[in-house]
Amino acid sequence: MQNAIPRPEHPRPDFMRDSFFNLNGEWQFAFDDADEGLRAGWHRPGHALPLRITVPFAFQTKLSGIGPLDDIHPILWYRRAFTLPGGMAGKRVLLRFGAVDYRCRVYVNGEMVGDHEGGYTPFCFDITHALTDGENDLCLRVEDAPDVTQPRGKQYWAKGLMGCWYTPVSGIWQTVYLEAVGEIGVKTIHIVPDFDRHMFTAELALDAIPRDPLIVELKVSLEGRLWRRVLTTVSDRRASIPVDMIVHGQLDPVPFWSPEHPNLYDVEVTLLRQGVAVDRVLTYFGMRKVEVRQGRVYLNNMPYYQRLVLDQGYWPDSLLTPPSDEAIRRDVELTKQLGYNGARKHQKVEDPRYYYWADKLGLLVWGEVPSAYDFSDETARNLQRTLSEFIDRDFNHPSIICWVPLNESWGVQQICTDPRQQATARMLYQTAKALDGTRLSGSNDGWEQTETDICGLHDYAADGETLARHFADRAEVETHTCDVRPCYARGVKPTGEEAFMVTEYGGIAFNSIGLQGELEGVETWGYHDKVSDEDRFFERYAALTRAIRAIPYCQGYCYTQLTDVMQEVNGLLTPDRKCKVDPERFAALNRE
Repeated sequence: MQNAIPRPEHPRPDFMRDSFFNLNGEWQFAFDDADEGLRAGWHRPGHALPLRITVPFAFQTKLSGIGPLDDIHPILWYRRAFTLPGGMAGKRVLLRFGAVDYRCRVYVNGEMVGDHEGGYTPFCFDITHALTDGENDLCLRVEDAPDVTQPRGKQYWAKGLMGCWYTPVSGIWQTVYLEAVGEIGVKTIHIVPDFDRHMFTAELALDAIPRDPLIVELKVSLEGRLWRRVLTTVSDRRASIPVDMIVHGQLDPVPFWSPEHPNLYDVEVTLLRQGVAVDRVLTYFGMRKVEVRQGRVYLNNMPYYQRLVLDQGYWPDSLLTPPSDEAIRRDVELTKQLGYNGARKHQKVEDPRYYYWADKLGLLVWGEVPSAYDFSDETARNLQRTLSEFIDRDFNHPSIICWVPLNESWGVQQICTDPRQQATARMLYQTAKALDGTRLSGSNDGWEQTETDICGLHDYAADGETLARHFADRAEVETHTCDVRPCYARGVKPTGEEAFMVTEYGGIAFNSIGLQGELEGVETWGYHDKVSDEDRFFERYAALTRAIRAIPYCQGYCYTQLTDVMQEVNGLLTPDRKCKVDPERFAALNRE
């Protein structure tokens, strides 16, 4: 039954068709350590694979039915049969993958329909030509080597655990599904808000050139009430459709989006040929504006102080894959309950439903590109591709206000003095600006920064007095050093426009709270000495946070971190999301 499968909900509320057909559930599975599968014809229908795995959970996880494992298996195979639902008959069929880590080839009925490289971003193939009547065979060959030039994030590249790196995730780890479209369909729809002019532009891309002009109908609604209906003609693959949002004669302004007022407009996009719909896509957006001016962050033209928490997005039984939609929503609710108005999703392109719940419930999000760990031309290409595909997928989420291309010089270890690595950082910053002019972009968050909107420094001082001393003089900080490394890479001069933030600090761990049974014998850690009880925690957290808030030029902070993850036990929550401290007391302190 459709409702019995894991993660049955539509994975993309920002890009939905009603023809959605979920392919999650039990698949055949095999390891191919000897790389014999292609030669032996495993991609051909009829070759049964020996294991069973529950998609969309990686083999390393408990919920996959195979793990938990930390073994390295560089080549994996997946197989399942499917029959098209009746509503897809006579239409083009698209096969969509939320994410497959890292490189894969996809076969339908033995025919290769496409391949993809990149472990965190979605891809799609038109498989109509490969389909047969009745049952069809779907097969994947996946490669995920312990390669440090690919964006890995917090996935450790060897067996076991190390420092703050965790068990890796290989293969399918987000929802697989089918969609049906007509002879021409919407490829992307990006909504570009113009807050000051109370309008937006719908940037529409089709998946083919129309053979004759089509009518595009946009219906814009707020809380079920039709706000705007626009009709326009398109005769090319791309179209820019401006939409005035002002209701004449209405005294109140156009409702905007913020964490305090998360107003969302639903947008229905319909392609019409001679009055008949050939495609229909549902998306949404928020009317909001974010910018940096003279060292301050503005949200909707008002200064906005950010109280962020670092969030790794890991779960004990499913690693990078959220176990359910309810679990995602709960994480957003807990973040807000603790008094934060935002989260920095650390080293992970998150499940798109996280951004949906952040949009809906009102939470700012920083979107961070997972790091590679060795520099090469291939590293630079991989990072740029991941960032570009990240922006393309998640453009319409108003909660995302900042892109973070690099973190703590990971993968660009010589960026302080190496012109090529500095150029890579500038390339990533400019890529973000070229593809998305509506958001801020960082550079190398932590230290050794190049061109950036946010001067984000990491400082894990043990006490508030030390932290305050580190940031007593902004000019000294920018021209010399922060706690660990120089604030800017050599030769880089700040413009004065950058907004300063302390984007990692704290990391306070308890002596005993939050330890997992499977970590017995494993050295667990936080920053500096662990605290013995809740009062000692609050004493230290309050001193550090008040010291940051007292920095006159600081525009916000990001505390490490929301949850424990494996050996890293410095979370405010245990891995199963139990709060270690009184959340009301914590939130009150956080909102001082």
